[in-house]
Parts: sequence; structure tokens; C-alpha cells
Amino acid sequence: MKAVAVLDYGGPDVLRVVDVPDPRAGSGQIRLRVHAAAVNPADTLLRVGDIDAALAGNLDPPYRPGMDAAGIVHEIGPDTTTDLQVGDRAMAMVVPIDASGGAYAEYVVLQADQVAPAPQGTSHVEAATLPMNGLTALLAVDTLDLDPGAWLAVTGAVGAVGGYVVELAKARGIRVVADASPADEALVRKLGADLIVARGPGFGDRVHAALPDGAAAVADTALLGEDVSAALRPGGQIAVFRRPGERGTRPYGAPADVSVRNIWVPEYRLARHKAAWRRAASGDASCWISGLRMRRRSPASEWGRRYRRRNHRCQPWTQLGRHVTHPCTTGVVGIPAARRSHRERGICRACRN
Repeated sequence: MKAVAVLDYGGPDVLRVVDVPDPRAGSGQIRLRVHAAAVNPADTLLRVGDIDAALAGNLDPPYRPGMDAAGIVHEIGPDTTTDLQVGDRAMAMVVPIDASGGAYAEYVVLQADQVAPAPQGTSHVEAATLPMNGLTALLAVDTLDLDPGAWLAVTGAVGAVGGYVVELAKARGIRVVADASPADEALVRKLGADLIVARGPGFGDRVHAALPDGAAAVADTALLGEDVSAALRPGGQIAVFRRPGERGTRPYGAPADVSVRNIWVPEYRLARHKAAWRRAASGDASCWISGLRMRRRSPASEWGRRYRRRNHRCQPWTQLGRHVTHPCTTGVVGIPAARRSHRERGICRACRN
């Protein structure tokens, strides 16, 4: 089968379409025909070599990124317990350091408990934005375990994880103060934020001015670091979404009475953590569907401009099965071949080159 993999560590240009063995579903496994795979910041850590220690000796190269997949159930292995059937639309969080490899492939074989029905009324592209981001948000809200009526401060509320944190917190009766630019205030308020402060440096001070007693916790999805501590009441909590020292992180320097909670989403990849997914699939979770609509308004071109500012070099388009892919595509890998207008004009939908 075809896959997008990393042969050498580096920038977006190191991603290559390669031939790899076609995986088959074994006992307790499901093979998913991937129609869309989202691109997340964690994929960058693999691409640049920051998680080489977890890959080397565990998997054979080339290494494959991708933590979200959506598509069609193609095969169910023997002795597998699942409510899904061949032909069903499904989605899954994929862990690239597992034996499955990442989601950037035509097929991926996963434990049955990793695969859940895709929400009704969504496209494959939309469903692919939910698994890792949604489960990360779910894990954060579960870990903080705030009482109804408590205040939660959220950075990066307009982003995928931040938006889901806002929605899930509100569904549990938690009050939310979130950041937003003027252009995004209406969207963040629609997600459910009770108070909105300006985004950027000084977030903690602005939250403290709005809530003199402080918030019970901060979900720092924007990785602001120690800037968020001022938002907290004594004995508060900070949910941290990258491990200390990882690329893009900043030190927290939190007071001694503040608890820092590390959010490690692979812990939540199995079915027992997917009650919210199943409500979404049945239509009984308006917050998930609202979040999916938000992601629809964030075109890949917006992310592509960020890549271009980082010495990005555009690479040629490649046919991958029934989809057209581009090594620098961000947001979603897998553009249906039926919609090739940009490819035919030689324009990358991600970076506009």
C-alpha cells in the first residue's frame, strides 16, 4: 500500500510517498481504509526527530506520522468484539509509536477498542479532526475534575483542543473564561465561554482582573507557560499539553501550591474512554458537532502560511490511491482526486505555491 513517511528527519520536504506492506487485521483488530488523516502539532515532533528514542528499536523505518484517521471499516479480524461492521464509517486515534504506525497511509490496522463510529452527518475530513483533539480535551477535563460552577481558564480556545475543552467543560456545568482575538470572540462565545479576555502575553493578569479570586484551573492549550499562573487561585491546577522540555514548550514556574497535570493522550485511546464519541455518533452531543463546524472554518491554507514563514519549501503533488496528497499539506492529508483543480493548476492548497 501507499503511505506518507519520514525517511530522514527535517522539514516538510522530508515527507515522502512510499510503498509499505499491506497490513491485515488479526485477532481483536480492525483494518480501516483511511479517507482522511488530520495533521497535528505532535506529527511535527516525529518529523523533526524529537521522538526518535521512542521509535528506534520499537518500529522499523520509515516512520509514519499521523494521530487521527477517518474512513471505512475494511476488515474485522477473527475473535473481534465490536459493534462496527465492514463498510461502516469510523474514526480512530492512532499512536505512531505503536505497532500500527501512524495514520498517513491507505490502510491502518488498530485494536478494535481504538476505533469508534464517526459522528452522523459529518464528512471523513471533519471526522478526522475529532479523535486525538477530542480525546485530549476529554482527558484534560477528566483530569482536572472540577466541580460544577468552578472557573476554568482556557488558552488557545479557538484551536481544536481548546475549543473542545470549552465545550466539554460547559457540558459539565463548569464556568469558562477563554482567550480570543477580536475576530474570534463571537466564535469562542458560541462555543460556550462565559467570559472572554484578549489572547497573548498577559493572559494570566487579564484573567485575574476579571476573576479577582482566581480560576480553579487553567487548560494551557496554547503553551503560554508561566504567564498563566497569575490566573489561578491558591491551590489551583494547570493542565499541560506537552511534556517539559519538548519543542514549543515554556517553563511554568508555578507556585508550590499549584498542581501541574500532564495530559498524555495515548492513555485515552481505548473504547472505555469514548462515551462522548458514542454520544456524538448518536447525535446526542451538540458540543462535538459544534466543534466540527468550527474546524470546517479553519482552512488548510491558514496553516500553510505558517509553514511558509518557517522557510517552507513546497514539494510536488503525488497521487496516493484515490486521493491527491502534498507533503506540506496541513490540516488534512487526503484531498479527493475528484477535486483536482489546484493540482491541475500546480498550486498547493496548503501553501498556495
